[in-house]
Amino acid sequence: MHHFQYINGELFAEDLAVKELAAKHGTPLYIYSTATLKRHFQAFDSAFSGLEHLTCYSVKANSNLHLLRLLAGLGAGMDIVSGGELHRALTAGVGPEKIVYSGVGKKAEEIARALEAGILMFNVESRAELERINAIAGQSGKRARVSLRINPDVDPKTHPYISTGLKKNKFGLDIDQSLAAYQRAKELKAIEPVGIDCHIGSQLTSLDPFMEALDKVLAFYERLKDLGLDIRYLDLGGGLGITYDEEDPPHPSELGRALTEALRDLPLTLILEPGRVIAGNAGILVTEVLYTKKTPSKEFVIVDAAMNDLVRPSLYGSFHRISEVVQMHRPPLTVDVVGPICESGDFLARERVLPLVEQGELLALFSAGAYGFSMSSNYNSRPRAAEILVDGDRVIVARRRETYEDLIRLES
Repeated sequence: MHHFQYINGELFAEDLAVKELAAKHGTPLYIYSTATLKRHFQAFDSAFSGLEHLTCYSVKANSNLHLLRLLAGLGAGMDIVSGGELHRALTAGVGPEKIVYSGVGKKAEEIARALEAGILMFNVESRAELERINAIAGQSGKRARVSLRINPDVDPKTHPYISTGLKKNKFGLDIDQSLAAYQRAKELKAIEPVGIDCHIGSQLTSLDPFMEALDKVLAFYERLKDLGLDIRYLDLGGGLGITYDEEDPPHPSELGRALTEALRDLPLTLILEPGRVIAGNAGILVTEVLYTKKTPSKEFVIVDAAMNDLVRPSLYGSFHRISEVVQMHRPPLTVDVVGPICESGDFLARERVLPLVEQGELLALFSAGAYGFSMSSNYNSRPRAAEILVDGDRVIVARRRETYEDLIRLES
């Protein structure tokens, strides 16, 4: 459920008319709903109330500080994948004991900063990374808590670019490599192996891959106990899908029931890393129609948002529902919705049936709260969009629109 609704044919974000928000703040414009973010986090987190658990929001999905502060206030931890995300999480007031650090390419200075901050643990993705963390921790007189990321070779049935749990993916270690790595971790003086990590992919629409991976991880957990390791954390990652088009993903409560049944008798704290399921449907991208164009073979709607603002359609072929901000009830056309960037791949929708629109009207792209602004860029020297956070009838400018001066500020 989200709090973007039509009232008398006009789109509202909670209590505010989107048309008026766009008039005041300009377009392209990301609008996030506080009520939706709260609802989604609480619905997810409460699904695991029968287990010792920590819900670590995946910062990469949407890293705006205002959103992070909101989630931290609800008790969220954070899953980070870079030094920049660590800085954001700490700046947002997240306790370091609620931060887990994932990612295959942690730099030495990033590891040192995370150790200094005192994060909960590193999710280690290779033997080389394990050795580096040990060396850096030893030099600083610290002991690094780690889990090793297990690659269970489970097909998540999702887009190949966001699949992470197959042997051919770059993430983690297979079962045999992992056992040897844990044996090595046990020997290293500056390493404390405390957990197991597993993440198989994003936008999952079935529980079957989760449960298949869990079975393999729990069998591996028994092998680690035989080594005398005190494993206290089980990090199962995130990846639960949302509805963009006609997907019917499981509700978090279904995942909660399944995991509670499997884990209730084990002395493990469950860590989960939801991102898309929290933020995805909590945001929209509003764009203005610049021109309409008809060629012998196509009808185009040219808008002021582009692939630099929302790259998912160009990168993944992803679907985002597009609707008029003010419904005019005109006849439908089959169109390509495209942006101003000089690339044929700059599109927001292809062969989409939409009502006839005119220059100056507004369109809303739904389910844009995750992997929208966080993946945006300045390609074609385009200033990035503004982000606002709506809370009832109040508006917070979560990130002001960039200016041309912002584009060159670091180059002088």
